[in-house]
Amino acid sequence: MVDRETFFQQIEKLVASRALHGSESLCRLLQYLAKHAVEHSGTPLKEYQIATELYGRPADFDPQVDSTIRVQAGRLRAKLHDYYTTEGTRDPMIVELPKGTYLLSFHERTSVDQRTGRPPHPQPAPAPITERAAGPAAPRNRIWVQAVIVLVLVTAAFLIGSFRNRSRVPDAALASVSDPVPQEFQLFWDPFVKQAEDPWVIFSNGSFVGRPETGMRYFDSARDSREVVWDHYTGVGEVLAVHSLDDLFSLFRRRLRVKRGSLFSLDDAENHNLIFIGSPAENLSLGEIPSTKEFVFQRLTSGTRKGDLAIVSQHSLPGQPSAFLASPSGTHLTEDYAVIGLVPGLNPTRSVLILAGTTTFGTQAAVEFVTRRDTLKMLLSRLGIAKPGDLKPFEALLRVKVARGVPTQTELVAARAR
Repeated sequence: MVDRETFFQQIEKLVASRALHGSESLCRLLQYLAKHAVEHSGTPLKEYQIATELYGRPADFDPQVDSTIRVQAGRLRAKLHDYYTTEGTRDPMIVELPKGTYLLSFHERTSVDQRTGRPPHPQPAPAPITERAAGPAAPRNRIWVQAVIVLVLVTAAFLIGSFRNRSRVPDAALASVSDPVPQEFQLFWDPFVKQAEDPWVIFSNGSFVGRPETGMRYFDSARDSREVVWDHYTGVGEVLAVHSLDDLFSLFRRRLRVKRGSLFSLDDAENHNLIFIGSPAENLSLGEIPSTKEFVFQRLTSGTRKGDLAIVSQHSLPGQPSAFLASPSGTHLTEDYAVIGLVPGLNPTRSVLILAGTTTFGTQAAVEFVTRRDTLKMLLSRLGIAKPGDLKPFEALLRVKVARGVPTQTELVAARAR
């Protein structure tokens, strides 16, 4: 049996742990779920309730459109597992967030591994304590629909655990929210944190036709009806990009609002700062607002790579190519290119940041480039930014090396003020 005081002591220990260090939003979610588990034992929690009560989402929040809560729950689930397999191996209590529910599971450890003298690692399905209900199991058809709608978001919980432990973890994830925000972040992100309104992150979602069980392909306007379009898909790079930006903005104690590109409206552009994730080939919303002018996404109309998406330099320097392309299709993807562009919004008091690769991996690399102190410092130096207010619209081109589906090295090829 676990009493209330012991339970909350364990929650606070988790909040102070290295596993959750710097993840303010995850700590708030853990504390919220813990309070609910004690005060409303066995009462199911819905995404809508968490979104509106904890994260301040508006009353029209739609969990089928905004996957923030599912992503956050996956991150928390992975962090709890990391904690109990590292620094928490001797803790007498285990706290978990079982898949398929937002109800915390907690129980005492009662046995000891005779070989190591330590309590065993948490099991996948720990025994519940008195008055804890697991909540109703999600119907099979609902699970399938969610899998279709979010695609890689379903797998994000598995990816994020390893992602946060890689050497390429954004510096934002390594700093405590109580520490001063590094100067590099202040100089670059000032336009997006000085406004009272939370910035919108608009991520790409390509249009597909067909069904997952029979096969899907990209939508072709010449032969397909728009009535059968599936536009609920995004890439792994976009998922991890949102995660990196969320960590960064937690340093400023600011929230992000996330929306898929197909739901973007010009009202969003008038009233908010915007961060676009993904190329115009899939983030079609970029065609509705002022975009990049120096480095432009275009499909080649001639040559051996005819039809391939390229980043075309409008003012190439001597000795530089005019078009930059990822590895050819049908080969292993080892190279990609990406653009970082800060452009004026439709409303002159608002800013638009474009972070886009020709593939999902280039997009991920572009976001990592502006959420890491070392690479951001390099970019600011190239642009001559030394104090607040210096940052003006610019465009930068990146070359990205990719290995096994992971951006491993990013080079700043060019940076030009507009």
